[in-house]
Amino acid sequence: MRLQSNQGIPRGILLMMAVMSGVTVANLYYNQPLLEMMRHDLGCSVIQANGVTVATQLGYVLGLLFITPMADLYSHRRIVTVCLSAAGVASLMIASAGSIWAVWGASLLLGACSVVAQLFIPIAGQYARPEHKARDIGIVLAGLLSGILLSRVVSGAVALWAGWRTVYLGACGVMLLSIVAMLALLPRMQRNFEGSYGALLRSVLDIFRGHPRIRLNALRAALSMGAMLAVWSCLAFHLAGPPFYAGSHVAGSMGLCGAAGALVAGGVGNLLPRLGLRRFCFIGTVLQMLAWCGGWLWGYSYLGLALTIIVLDIALQFMQVGNQSASIAEMPEASNRINTIFMTTFFVGGCLGTFLAGWGWHLLGWTGVCAVGFLMAASAFALTCLRWK
Repeated sequence: MRLQSNQGIPRGILLMMAVMSGVTVANLYYNQPLLEMMRHDLGCSVIQANGVTVATQLGYVLGLLFITPMADLYSHRRIVTVCLSAAGVASLMIASAGSIWAVWGASLLLGACSVVAQLFIPIAGQYARPEHKARDIGIVLAGLLSGILLSRVVSGAVALWAGWRTVYLGACGVMLLSIVAMLALLPRMQRNFEGSYGALLRSVLDIFRGHPRIRLNALRAALSMGAMLAVWSCLAFHLAGPPFYAGSHVAGSMGLCGAAGALVAGGVGNLLPRLGLRRFCFIGTVLQMLAWCGGWLWGYSYLGLALTIIVLDIALQFMQVGNQSASIAEMPEASNRINTIFMTTFFVGGCLGTFLAGWGWHLLGWTGVCAVGFLMAASAFALTCLRWK
């Protein structure tokens, strides 16, 4: 079977891509509830433990920049097989690491090879029927968000039961099973680019230079991603101290709050044609600023933290689904390269939010984290105000 542009995607293939997106993106988030356990086990500082998250996200950015564009030139099946195999090896390296530096290096590789979801989202953007593109992208994103949600819950629970290293042994097994499922179900697709890999990367740069709307979409979504990830980069440290004194399983279970984001992702795409991208951005940024105000006021209670996470996740769906769909619609025939630009910028924003939140925690504790999250959301709001579309 071979998919054809704008002719629709069978439901079974769409659901497979959603599930595969979830189990691979989970590799980026297993570490978040485990940072306090890693810190004690490896004898490192809070800043060094926070660096595990930064390294994983930085690896993801590198994968987006150098691996994702390949899907316009090479077989999706080949690229996904190599990525999943390397991710399995990286997971084993983390499970056996004896120092924080080894965890950093393996996390960089794991992040780079976990870009499979970003190979599937452009498929939905290119091959779905025009009237269903935003909806189908939202379905794949819902799978991705479910993976983020479950990864935190599972890693926290498994670590409490069998230690944090067991989490990564399990991740290796999941990658091997994913290879089998992908080879059985993923169809072949046409190439969108003729030429060398170097020419492909140069074309990405040309698209970036020649399409200011894509740059704008990516930047304001990136700021929102940073605003959302700020809470997760320091949540384990926050819960380990007063008044909670909670372990990794509690930090992981807070990931259940992200279910709201996963549930709304598929439906958000249906609202985009009616509301328009501008309103989407205002809704998303205002919700994020309100969420961080609530986090500052009520973040020392479980209810306050839960509400903060729920609203942040829902708000991010407005920003990602709206801006990503609009970006791919600019040049659907170059969907993988457009997605490279969008998601690389998106996760650079995530890395920045994670890094700044770590220093915010170091300097001012939870108040510093809230300040970082609010300022990043406010920057996205200001950018939307300055650039009306």
